[in-house]
Amino acid sequence: MKSTGIVRKVDELGRIVLPIELRRTLDIDIKDSIEIYVEDDKIILKKYVPACYFCNNASDLQHYKGKSICLECLEELKKLG
Repeated sequence: MKSTGIVRKVDELGRIVLPIELRRTLDIDIKDSIEIYVEDDKIILKKYVPACYFCNNASDLQHYKGKSICLECLEELKKLG
């Protein structure tokens, strides 16, 4: 894990501000979703990228009943039906 040397305080509502330099570097825009992971004593923030419910592919996604499904898995499901 790479240290940035940036330190931020948590406010009274539990919020922190991600510095603009990090947001630009990681291509995080206003209203983007962030995933939160915990690993041992670390909190890991990652830009959320939706992926296929079945194979985790992030391209050619279709949405069906609240789930993201890639075209390849969708074709396989059609063959089963």
